[in-house]
Amino acid sequence: MMAIDNNNPAKMTPHPSLPLLVLSALTLPTASSFQAKQHFHPSSYPRRHATTTTHPSSSSSALQAQRLTPRQLQFWEDVESGLVDIEKFYQSKNGQSMERIRTFCQRAQGELPPPFPEVSGNQPSEEHVDGLTAKPFWDTASDTINFPWATKLEDNAPIIIEEFQQKLLNNTPQGEGGLFSGDSAWQSAIMGQGWSAFRLQRLGVWNVANCAVFPKTYDLLRGLDIPLAVRGVCFARQAMGSGVAPHSDGRNFILTAHLGLKVPDGCWIKVGDEERTWSVGKLTTLDTSFEHSTGNPTNEDRHVLIIDFWHPELTEAERAGLEFIYDLRNKFESGEIPFRQPRSKAEGEGLGGLWSALTGGKSI
Repeated sequence: MMAIDNNNPAKMTPHPSLPLLVLSALTLPTASSFQAKQHFHPSSYPRRHATTTTHPSSSSSALQAQRLTPRQLQFWEDVESGLVDIEKFYQSKNGQSMERIRTFCQRAQGELPPPFPEVSGNQPSEEHVDGLTAKPFWDTASDTINFPWATKLEDNAPIIIEEFQQKLLNNTPQGEGGLFSGDSAWQSAIMGQGWSAFRLQRLGVWNVANCAVFPKTYDLLRGLDIPLAVRGVCFARQAMGSGVAPHSDGRNFILTAHLGLKVPDGCWIKVGDEERTWSVGKLTTLDTSFEHSTGNPTNEDRHVLIIDFWHPELTEAERAGLEFIYDLRNKFESGEIPFRQPRSKAEGEGLGGLWSALTGGKSI
């Protein structure tokens, strides 16, 4: 959910009440909150008419659409243009369709009702790709078909653990100059004061300075061909005597793997109705569209490496479509794409090759 800087319509600024982790993953507000706060939110895929509508299958809260600002209209015109380009490319390459991504956009704008939970504990948002398997935990290391990189990562976990422990010896865990000295302090509103991170990648962009601190880990991750999704990669610390309250990220098309680095006895993670713990050198993989929470009731910190990656049932074309939407959102948010007045139908179809321009004409 993004607020529009009225002094600079080409730039989107994060709404101050929301943590950036939520912003970075296109968290979708309800129709009422969107309408009340008038924030820019790309995955709300709004209509272009100033009418209020009620979907016949919606329940207690009516699905609504509201008038868009010119900047919002510009964004969604460009999204539509890019999806057309992507669909043409993949139809000719392998015949893959963008139908589910278009449904994703329709639901985000309120033309379709919110998705129903697949199973107990699942809390999907309107930012949802239909037809994907939903379960709290995924045993990635035992599934070499869908996750061929997982066992290789576990086999090389000692390299990551040794490098991480070495850095911890040279840094206080928290505070000025420490490894976790504020790289993710903005997340405390959702994750709690006891959670912090040292980020290697965010929204598809590697942090060069941070990766230089962990060169072995960086080289290993880059060499495993992990289908990294749009959220990122980070080392995460859960301070002693703290926990993360139950919450859901709502996005069912991203899975999250935790590689245990330091796990005191008694630490736990609950996803949906199932509770597990982490194991050092092993992956614990979850679907964060389920309600999930963590606890560290011990007198030591817990550390894991967090890796967000695409759900294995997404097609190559669907990944490209989602990557495009998120990348475009980031460019709008930063002001990299200048403001223009929205086009009328008579003015043609979108940017004509924006996706190709953003990707350098390469397949992804």
